[in-house]
Amino acid sequence: MFVTPAYAQAAGAAPSGAASLASFVPLILVFVIMYFLMIRPQQKKMKEHRAMVEALKKGDEVVTQGGLLGKVTAVKDGEVEVEIAPGVKVRCVRSSISNVITRTAPAAANN
Repeated sequence: MFVTPAYAQAAGAAPSGAASLASFVPLILVFVIMYFLMIRPQQKKMKEHRAMVEALKKGDEVVTQGGLLGKVTAVKDGEVEVEIAPGVKVRCVRSSISNVITRTAPAAANN
């Protein structure tokens, strides 16, 4: 009665395997681009920071994430002692060191 012939027609054929795969190609392409533009550089930066923190030693001048400048006076397992003024020492978590300003030269071996 009120049903039009357009609704009575059969739906289109189901997409074939190649057509459904082609619809996922842009999604996969976006993920690959995001990996190379965002994820990979961040992982590289984290790896460099971890190496810098592991290489800390007594005498290095550092900047903490809080903005404190100081000289490393002691290095322990998970923390670093930083002297920010003469006689003023602060303990910091190793990972809170954001940058090493100057590194101390290794001691020369005596012959």
